[in-house]
Amino acid sequence: MPPAKKRTRSYDPAKTRAAVLAQFGNVRAAVRTLTPDQLDLPTRLGDWTVRELVAHIGTALTAVDRLLDEPEPARQDGRLPDWPSAVAADADTIAGTARRLAAGRPDLDAHLADAELRFTARLDAHPGSRLLPTSAGALPLADYVVTRAVELVVHTDDLNAAVPGPDIPYDRQALAVCTRLLADALAAKAPGGSTEVRIPPYAVVQCVDGPRHTRGTPPNVVETDPLTWIRLAGGRTTWQDALAGAEVSASGERADLGPYLPLLG
Repeated sequence: MPPAKKRTRSYDPAKTRAAVLAQFGNVRAAVRTLTPDQLDLPTRLGDWTVRELVAHIGTALTAVDRLLDEPEPARQDGRLPDWPSAVAADADTIAGTARRLAAGRPDLDAHLADAELRFTARLDAHPGSRLLPTSAGALPLADYVVTRAVELVVHTDDLNAAVPGPDIPYDRQALAVCTRLLADALAAKAPGGSTEVRIPPYAVVQCVDGPRHTRGTPPNVVETDPLTWIRLAGGRTTWQDALAGAEVSASGERADLGPYLPLLG
């Protein structure tokens, strides 16, 4: 019997849009409180400062504006779970843009406000089915907005790691969307049904080639919390460090996800 075809996860466009704007609002509120010294702090993103990271967060929304200005592709040839692995191709351009924006936009709150205004205006003017030429191929606008939630949650965690003090909160829906897309990206990168990855309360996926279980507890199980999963998928922590710190549990001979991580880039 052929393996069962996996269903493609769907996202409610209205809920995803609300989640993106809620998380962006959380970031904006925090950025307004940052001092010049805090903006000059280093981050875990190579030589990026907090100022450059904040400038980049604005591009999470303005990327929609930029892609809508490109000619619409004739057909969809990309898949949403493939987007995380495609980000690496843009790494140098992304870094250069962040530095240029940080130098040219000293009023970061105004930069973020402008990004939010343009984002909402463009979403209001275009249907979710409108195709965009992304680094992962042509994707519908509604799918690309899902990737914006991933960008915002991942970089909110980067900001929280860089700046001492109360953490920026995570919108629950944005955290769920981010967790689920990165879990699906793992299933796309390591297809199979021998290992079950659990990230409660948001996602469970089957992955890794090997014997497929049909009932009962699978022989290979990985479980972790959403933020640890996001850090693993984003390369902010390593598989071995997460295991050593008891931030992830793994049982079974095919429960080693180290060879498949990170997923973003």
